[in-house]
Amino acid sequence: MTVNSVTRDAGGFVTVSGQIKNTGDKGFGNTAPWRGNELNASGVSIAGVNLVDKVGKKRYYVLRDTEGRCLCTTGVVIIEAGQSVPFFAQFPAPPANTTDVELNFPTFASTPLKISG
Repeated sequence: MTVNSVTRDAGGFVTVSGQIKNTGDKGFGNTAPWRGNELNASGVSIAGVNLVDKVGKKRYYVLRDTEGRCLCTTGVVIIEAGQSVPFFAQFPAPPANTTDVELNFPTFASTPLKISG
């Protein structure tokens, strides 16, 4: 997984975007842990990711629309060998003075990130 940007957007959101690449020689289909505790509104998604502000001791979950669908990448079922798949997820923005967070993406190691913007 590569994170390309972590941007504080106007309107009080933080958008994380990047790429997930399957560097193996077989298709990767274990994406179910990425979904989180979905109520089937988003289906196959990365709604299980979250941001953690360790200093502020707060966890931020992926935002939802009025229908309960995540504001994140959906439809990733299998990543074929050598394939890269873009991803994004939007979160409520932490306070303006918070610039360091940690990305928790199920099946990957936690990753420290710096918010820009």
